[in-house]
Amino acid sequence: MSLKPAQVLEAGEALRGLFEPTPLQLNDYLSKKTGARVYLKREDLTPVRSYKLRGAFNFLRKAVERDPGQKHFVCASAGNHAQGFAYVCRHFSRKGVVFMPVTTPQQKIDKTRIFGGEFIEVRLVGDYFDACYRAAEDYAGEHGALMVPPFDHADIIEGQATVAAEIEEQLGPALDDALMILPVGGGGLSAGVTGYLDAAGKATRFAFAEPAGAPSLHASLENGKRQRLEKVDTFVDGAAVAEIGRENFKRLKHFSAEDVHLVPENRLCATIVEMLNIEGVVLEPAGALSIDTLKDYSRQVLKGKTVVAVVSGGNFDFERLPEVKERALRFEGLKKYFIFRFPQRPGALRDFLDLLGPDDDITRFEYLKKSARNFGSVLIGLETKDARNFPALMKKFEKAGWSFQDITENDTIASLLV
Repeated sequence: MSLKPAQVLEAGEALRGLFEPTPLQLNDYLSKKTGARVYLKREDLTPVRSYKLRGAFNFLRKAVERDPGQKHFVCASAGNHAQGFAYVCRHFSRKGVVFMPVTTPQQKIDKTRIFGGEFIEVRLVGDYFDACYRAAEDYAGEHGALMVPPFDHADIIEGQATVAAEIEEQLGPALDDALMILPVGGGGLSAGVTGYLDAAGKATRFAFAEPAGAPSLHASLENGKRQRLEKVDTFVDGAAVAEIGRENFKRLKHFSAEDVHLVPENRLCATIVEMLNIEGVVLEPAGALSIDTLKDYSRQVLKGKTVVAVVSGGNFDFERLPEVKERALRFEGLKKYFIFRFPQRPGALRDFLDLLGPDDDITRFEYLKKSARNFGSVLIGLETKDARNFPALMKKFEKAGWSFQDITENDTIASLLV
């Protein structure tokens, strides 16, 4: 079923009862960096700091119009969908039950309760999303509640398409020749935005940004049918989806796998830190996907072009900041982890320290075990101000006769020790 622009515009008009259109901002920093005119569609500035509010609102609006007696709704989510759902339930004065995994951070639980107020009940079930989703479906069947899906429904897609209607109004004729970068999780936003602009006759070009550890759209386009991933890296939690939505894939299957950019998680961390330090913009990992994708284009390709990057969310848990900074440093080559075979003799540590330069710093030093009576295995984390320092430093280690192994990119060993 294709999107009808008139219905999307109607949905957008109804949304004005909740919030004004989010800004489309020309970003001077990214424009200078890329040579393009880079606009950011700031969905992180909705009342719940993500675009998910749009789809949830449109779903409930239509459900209430069809059946004014429908008083009871339910959803399963540990993130932005839960918060958007809660906000909308309060707006329509309808009871909403949110099922979340027991492992959900308390901050997200508290925010969902704040947005929903007296109309929301949060139930914590299971350790993983799948168990929580099954519990929500069972509850809906037993209590006559209507399930509000996070992305796989025509009304959700129509609601997310209001992002495109606003961009069309804000950017004007320049949209025809623009490149639009869309983050992808379940596919609701991408299906809505591309469907609306296609139906409106726009010649906009599209690129999609997925986490490298959760490439559900890319895998499905490669195989020509929906592909469920056997393993998903959950770091980009707002876009870590094992399978693209059924309805969403129907609307996206005409694109090529080459249109999908797979964003390395560590590189994404560097973008989050960059935008926070330079622009003062707080982005969650999924919200930074479209901006990070700019790194895949050469300056020659982007020079003079108009680029719209949809910033999908800003619900960043600052307890994750140390991990994000760590991963960013590793991506930029400024931090490495080694296992050294350390001699058990007086002066050994001093000999090691003498090899370090003025810009090199030890951030971790931990004895793991004694490999033999005269040697011990030591985990050492080193940070430097210039990535070019490491090759020279490792040559010094080798020349001095140190036995060591660089485990920075060894995910198996690093996950156990670091």
